[in-house]
Amino acid sequence: MTTTKAAGNDAAATALNPRPKVTEVEVHGIDTIPDADRTSKPFDLFRIQFGGANTFATVLLGTLSIALGLSFWQAVAATVAGVVIGAVFLMPMGLFGPKTGTNNAVSSGAHFGVRGRVVGSFLSLLTAIAFYSISVWVSGDAIVGALTRLAGIPDSPVLRTVIYAVIGAIVIVVVVYGYQFMLLVNKTAVIANTVLFLLAIVAFAGVFDASYDPGPSQYALGSFWPTFILATLIVMSNPISFGAFLGDWSRYIPKNTPTRHLLGATLLGQLATLIPFLFGVVTATIVAGQSDYVVALIQASPLWYALVLIVVAFIGGLSTGTTSLYGTGLDFSSVFPRFSRVQATLAIGAFAFLFILVGRLIFDLLGAVNAFVGAIIVTTLPWMIIMTIGYFVHRGQYDARQLQVFNRGETGGKYWFAAGFNWRGLIAWIVAAVVGLLFANYPPVIVGPFANAAGGIDLSLIAAILTAVVLYVAALLVFPEPSYTFGPEGPRLVGSRDQVARDIVVNHRSEAARAAARRQEKIRG
Repeated sequence: MTTTKAAGNDAAATALNPRPKVTEVEVHGIDTIPDADRTSKPFDLFRIQFGGANTFATVLLGTLSIALGLSFWQAVAATVAGVVIGAVFLMPMGLFGPKTGTNNAVSSGAHFGVRGRVVGSFLSLLTAIAFYSISVWVSGDAIVGALTRLAGIPDSPVLRTVIYAVIGAIVIVVVVYGYQFMLLVNKTAVIANTVLFLLAIVAFAGVFDASYDPGPSQYALGSFWPTFILATLIVMSNPISFGAFLGDWSRYIPKNTPTRHLLGATLLGQLATLIPFLFGVVTATIVAGQSDYVVALIQASPLWYALVLIVVAFIGGLSTGTTSLYGTGLDFSSVFPRFSRVQATLAIGAFAFLFILVGRLIFDLLGAVNAFVGAIIVTTLPWMIIMTIGYFVHRGQYDARQLQVFNRGETGGKYWFAAGFNWRGLIAWIVAAVVGLLFANYPPVIVGPFANAAGGIDLSLIAAILTAVVLYVAALLVFPEPSYTFGPEGPRLVGSRDQVARDIVVNHRSEAARAAARRQEKIRG
């Protein structure tokens, strides 16, 4: 049975298939989502962003402002600034999915070429490993700390490994089932974890001191502004980390959904993450100076709230882990067509789990996390800037079928450019990312040669943004793209050149072509 609903301002009604059950394994891979299966709404986009970040992983990022030596109110200011600025950059990234019916990495083929879009796949892989690892690690440590306090079970590497494995395995199971199951988990996290985080007001009212200030001598980078900017950038990494993933979820939203609804859903979803962020800031002042934040928080909590934290940790580990791992499974399966979405998810999940064990039990994972979030923001933001400019120039008009050329084992088409690469976007991104890393200051792992160019103030973000904007816009003006890459209205504010697109040709012997045929047969069956 189908239901009929109006899609946006379109006068024609769209017949929608019923939503799949959460226990049905998702049939769609990276292919364009049919209009009849686009049963999500902007509110779902809000919930999956908020749910995916309403976790202990976000709490950990919130604690780092205090760990860097800021006072409570300085940390609050850095947190709010990071969330708001990051959300502004993120908002346009929710527009691609409804237009193209696929994820943002594949959509980026319009601006990087259908082969050059592997840049987006690389960024999503980097982000997934980082935030999947953080979610499993922090949630596992919270559960271990609670078991140690409540049941007297001694902490040990074996216990941590078992807890990490249980959480990591459940995350993989949810992701294997796909989008609908993941959406259910994040709906739960939105409600349950919000209530549980807010209960902290009761739990810590008697011990929290808003005047907390360790003094200027404790600034991690020696003075206020460099430390404040570093804290802001770390917070920004959370909304920026969603950049490569928003299309994974917004592709299930009807294509004629008003732009303001999509932008609003992303903005509100990120602003709502101030709840777990500020929970981290507040509780970090209570356990300041302790080497293990999670264990120290469990010990400092009233007994009843220590029980609550187990629930928060478990739900949060699932929601962050699933939102990170889901999109990477999609991308990996398209870059390496011999893997299905399920197989790719299992492979990435296994690799990330090994990273957790090695990093947490052998090396300093906190240092690795700091480096990861630094690398994420410096390399992902220029990509997002190029995508946003490209969307504006192309008036948000894309050919969904021709974006799938690479995934189907084909060559040619309107986004083929030069051998599948659009050097305009690629060169702008590569140079911007390198310039950003040269100015980056994420000690001790990432310290660029120009990190002290402004007295220790991190200029990596400004350098990367300006470089991306200047190079990409200059390339579009000096070397216009072919006219056939644009919609019927042509480009906005830049020129184009007349040229005939190459015919699309299928390489039937390629693994991608065979995999595409198998996916289509499965969908039809």
